[in-house]
Amino acid sequence: MAGQDLSPLYRTLVGFDRISSLIDQATRLDGAPGYPPFNIEQTDENAFRIELAVAGFGEDDLTIEYKQNMLVVTGAKAPVQESRRYVHRGIAERNFERRFGLADHVRVADARLEHGLLTIDLVRELPEALKSRKIEIGGAKVRAKSRVAANDEAAA
Repeated sequence: MAGQDLSPLYRTLVGFDRISSLIDQATRLDGAPGYPPFNIEQTDENAFRIELAVAGFGEDDLTIEYKQNMLVVTGAKAPVQESRRYVHRGIAERNFERRFGLADHVRVADARLEHGLLTIDLVRELPEALKSRKIEIGGAKVRAKSRVAANDEAAA
């Protein structure tokens, strides 16, 4: 998909700038590195959990930022000159940046670091205006109530 020209699609998406930016992000993320490994779990209908394996990183080495529906987790360790000589070094401890695209109305509820796992809890909170609601079919009753209300206002 990286070789595809999507400009004709963008011409037909009037007012959908967010969709075009999501498509662009998806094409760039295609070759994303696999470090650090992560899990995404849906814990409830409107709750999610991201777990990243960040062995060797402390709370001071990790940064979590949310901006424009993008959650960015960055790990940066200061270079340490060690006198230790490793025969095998399997724990990477290399700097990283991991990005997660979040839907509208998703917020970070909690973040914690335990036993080398960074856990980020997310919650989707829809505003009342966007929640589905049942519309009563009133027909004549609604019109009659409107007329009574209009007559009351005219009398006052």
